[in-house]
This record gives sequence, C-alpha cells and structure tokens, in this order.
Amino acid sequence: MDVPFCMLSSNSPVAFACSQTCGLLVLQVLPCSLTSLQLKLVNPTQCRFEHLATQLKWRLQEGRGEAVYQIGVEDNGLLVGLSEGDMRASLKTLRRMAEKVGADITLLREREVDYDLDGNCRKIAEVLVRKVPDDQQFLDLRVAVLGNVDSGKSTLLGVLTQGELDNGRGRARLNLFRHLHEIQTGRTSSISFEILGFNSKGEVVNYSDSRTAEEICESSSKMITFIDLAGHHKYLKTTIFGLTSYCPDFAMLVVSANTGIVGTTREHLGLAMALKVPIFIVVSKVDLCARGTVERTVRQLEHVLKLPGCNKVPMVVACPDDAVTAAQQFAQSSSITPIFTLSSVSGDNLDLVKVFFNILPPLSNSKEQEELMQQLTEFQVDEIYTVPDVGTVVGGTLYSGVCCEGERLVVGPTDEGRFLKLKVGSIQRNRSACRVLRAGQAATLALGNFDRSLLRKGMVMVSPKMNPTICWQFEAAIVLLFHAKTFRRGFQVTVHVGNIRQTATVDCLHGKEELRTGERAVVCFRFIKHPEYLRMGAKLLFREGVTKGIGHVTIFQKLSSG
Repeated sequence: MDVPFCMLSSNSPVAFACSQTCGLLVLQVLPCSLTSLQLKLVNPTQCRFEHLATQLKWRLQEGRGEAVYQIGVEDNGLLVGLSEGDMRASLKTLRRMAEKVGADITLLREREVDYDLDGNCRKIAEVLVRKVPDDQQFLDLRVAVLGNVDSGKSTLLGVLTQGELDNGRGRARLNLFRHLHEIQTGRTSSISFEILGFNSKGEVVNYSDSRTAEEICESSSKMITFIDLAGHHKYLKTTIFGLTSYCPDFAMLVVSANTGIVGTTREHLGLAMALKVPIFIVVSKVDLCARGTVERTVRQLEHVLKLPGCNKVPMVVACPDDAVTAAQQFAQSSSITPIFTLSSVSGDNLDLVKVFFNILPPLSNSKEQEELMQQLTEFQVDEIYTVPDVGTVVGGTLYSGVCCEGERLVVGPTDEGRFLKLKVGSIQRNRSACRVLRAGQAATLALGNFDRSLLRKGMVMVSPKMNPTICWQFEAAIVLLFHAKTFRRGFQVTVHVGNIRQTATVDCLHGKEELRTGERAVVCFRFIKHPEYLRMGAKLLFREGVTKGIGHVTIFQKLSSG
C-alpha cells in the first residue's frame, strides 16, 4: 500500500500555510514541482529506497543539515494517520534512510487522529532528521539576549550552558562574567558569548558533560551561540553594538516575572523590532512569584505585543507540543512571538526552551548562503585582542565569501583612509580550530605580528580584488522614532551601521527644514573622526543618549582607498 507521508525541510522552497488542528501543526503543502509527497515507506523496493535516500539528502542540504518529516499527513493537509504497524514500519524505513546519508532521527511528537473500521487507533508523527557533524560544519544560530538589568539574563545562560541550576543567589552566572566589577555588582557591562550544543539525536551538549568548548563543537550538529548583552541603560551603546554588529538570527528578551516591563525592556524590544530581528520572550524568576503575578506579567506582555507599533501575535508555550509548534511557526512568520515562563532555580519549564532551541530552524537556506559564498571575502572586525605566543587576533563575522588559513587580505580603512595588507594565520570558531570560514559564520582570526595599534572596531578585512572604497559622507532614508525637540541640520548623533559606531553630523535634510517624532526624510550624514567602509542598503540606527531613529543607507560619496 502507499503510505501518505509528507516531508518538509526547515527552509525548503515549498510554499505552505499553517493551521492548528487537534493541537498539532499541520503544514498544508501547495503544489510544487520540486516535491514528491506521496511516498511508499512500508517495505519499499531497493530502487525506491535509493530514491527516497537521495531525496532526503537534498532535503538536508536545503535545510542546512536539518529536515522535518510529517508521517500520516496527506499533501493537502488532511490528517489521515497510520496504523501502529505502518507507523513503526515507516519510522524504521526513515531511520535506514537517515543512516545511509549520515544522519539521525528524533521523534518530536506523535498524536492519535482517527480510528479505522476495526477500532484501531491511527496516528500521525513528526520527526526531526539531523546530519551527524562532520568537519565542524555544524549549524550555528546566533541568539542575542536582551532585557532589563537584574532580569536574570546571565543566570539563565549560565544554567543552560553549564547544565546546573542556580542557587538563588546568582552562582550560575559567575562563569559568564569577564570583569571583576561585573562579579562584584552582578551586572553585565560587556558582550560575552556562550554556547549550547545539540547532537544529531537532539540531545543537549553543554559543559555538564564536556570540559571544553572544543569538545562541545565536536559532539554537536547544531550550535546555539548566545550573545549576552548588557541590560543597564548606562551600557546601551554596547547593547546596540552587539545587535548591529554580530548579526544575530534571533533575539531573546528576558523579563522578570516579579517586576514586569520596566527599565530598558521596552527600548530593547524596540531595538530588535527596528533591526527586524525575530524576537521571543522568556519570563524568568517565576519561583519568586505567586501564579497570579506571573499571569499578570504575561498579560502585560501580550498587551504590549498587540499594540499597533508591534503588531505581534503572542503565543504562550506551556508544554513540549507548544514548543515544537512555536519553533516552526516562529521561523516562518515574523509576527509570531513565543512566550516562555521559567525558573533558573527550580528548573520549571527549562526543558521547553531546550526543545524550542533544538528545533528552531535557520532563517536562511543553503542557496542563500552559497550565493554569499560566491562573492569576494568581506570580514567585519568587531573585537581586537593580543594573545601570548599568537600575536594580534581579531574577532567578527564573515559577511561574504570564504576565508582560509594563509589567505592574504587588506584591512581598513585607517584614519587616513588607506587599506593595509595582512595574512590570516589560524582560524577559530567557538574556541576550536577551523580550517575554512564560510559566509555568515563568526570566528576569530590570528594575524601574527600585525601591529594591533593600526586596528580598531568597525574596520573590515576584504579581498584585494574588491578594490574597496570608503566614504566620509552618506545619505540615509530615516524615520525619527523619538526626539523631544526638532531634528535639524547641524545636529550630532552617534551612528550605528553594522560594526561601525561613530559620531556624525547632520549636513542636510532633503526637502525639509526639520523633523519631529514619527516623521520620515532622506538625511545626509558626515562622519567626524575618520572615513568608513559602507554597504549600500545597510541598516542604520542613530541615537543621542536614547535611541533616536532608524533607517538604511541609500547612497554614499565614494572615495578611493589610496
């Protein structure tokens, strides 16, 4: 018999709509010549099996190492279901297919949907297929962690990455702090990175069973890199730099259940939305509050998310089934905003967040990444270090191209607007050695004895073939989010464009004399200190103390790098 079997990669080219039926997410597949949806998985012939395995391999490539299969669902979204015997046979065949292409399967959820004429139950199942890691090419998602000071961001990350619950006095966060004053005050003031891995079977890989980051990378098929950002308003510029420079795939807004939306919470939510970073919310410290207080905080969040300025659809996650649905819908719709309620002390609902991270697919598919890899190398410099016996080391993200050990690049622009030659030594991703860096990946590059004083944050390392240009002056289409007075010519603001952070002067407003809150215009900015390397269409955020406005670069005056 032919068994109805619907399969989808997390980012396949198949267009689909989502509906909620019997508590299970149904993916209704629209007609597409690239997809075969009627599959015979009960005792398939050898020829048929080879075809299915090849199809699975293509799915994994499309989903960058992940694919989700739904068993017992017709291609029109009808929940047909399979008998117990047919379900076991289909899962067995899928497991054989996965083994052939070097992958593992994880049963995400199984539901009863109907009964046959004999009264036997018919089921549908959803299965995650994930590639076994090879040559360190694991799937890497970056999650920026936002929220007001004392909301529990660093404690939550400590619990997730260390595998041990907090003692109620902040012990879990101590491993995340980088400076003495952070330990003394309990407040994050710098950007730190923490990793949480998942192996091919969907099991958590963290420091509880791995001694080093290298061991975590070697055992993981999927890596979540958390970018822990400061919550205090005093360090807002650091938080904005983390959001604009490190290109996070998602943002996690942490809200304390006992205080609700206070301090910088609204501003951080606005920042993520302005930069179009998909955001989900974690309500922490539920162990300190009565149930009514937690529910009041959740209602407060739902009200804010539904306001005209947000237009989000809140989705409270209360069980593993909700977590699976939330992960899939969150990646497909920017309006869906999952809300988790948990405790880092008692461990309540921590597993739901782990399920969510395990299933959460990347926003870009393999085709988009390959197109970026075909371009010339461009690496943005976000951090600069001096490491004993290694020399100068830079950290950042490879925006385009491919970077290998020994590659010769140019870095700049300097204060004089020049680009300097250098050679890339060793490369590390998540603190483990890496031979090849691909577009979209973050890493640190060793530059040997290159003079550190010639480098600064905001520079780029590019291929000499690019013949990079620089600019002092540029135009941007902006919208003024908030300003107490009028915004006019001569005004000075701090401009954030990618990894660039510099003071700029407003040279002119095209077609207008001044701007007020909520108004739009094309504005000409001029950098004050030194020229910068810009990309057309790059997102822009400018501020004077608090956030003032957002926009994108429309044109800039190109100058030769000399």
